[in-house]
Amino acid sequence: MSDKEYPKPSLTADVVTFSLDDEGRISVLLIQRGKDPFAGRWAIPGGFCEPSETVRESAARELVEETGIRDLPMVELGVFSRPGRDPRGWVVSVAHVAILPADRRDEAKGGDDARAAKFFSIGLDERGRVTLTADGEEAGPLAFDHDEILARSIARLEASSDMLGPMLFGRPMSGEEAQRAIETALSRG
Repeated sequence: MSDKEYPKPSLTADVVTFSLDDEGRISVLLIQRGKDPFAGRWAIPGGFCEPSETVRESAARELVEETGIRDLPMVELGVFSRPGRDPRGWVVSVAHVAILPADRRDEAKGGDDARAAKFFSIGLDERGRVTLTADGEEAGPLAFDHDEILARSIARLEASSDMLGPMLFGRPMSGEEAQRAIETALSRG
């Protein structure tokens, strides 16, 4: 074993939580950051992992602490490690995707270091760029690299429509039906 010291990154877990809004569009649960960096900006719920937890346990804990939402199955989305993604230093995040049944949306409440928790309806403009709106308000650019994480999550939702569609819409459906329903709910169809 070498005596060389290697720099050590911090590890975080983020949870992109999709649900359906009252109009049947797909929405995402965001928190408004209460502290710097990015105080006041909207972000995907998440935070630093504790040494005694797995990344998935950290993701579940952070989701409960920041939004009050518990007991959601999660699918690992991927690792986000671009240098400079977090101004606090070298931070690597493992992002997850979860589906919240529409009848549980009222459980979402901002907590811990989150000023607020709110669902933003997802739309896609004519160029395919993601737009996020809630109560006539646009989310604006998300904190950290969360716009990138959200875009990859939407792509996963579309690519895994046969698995995630029935969870999102709360009923059995064929893969083709799920794909059409997701495209329509994303304001594409």
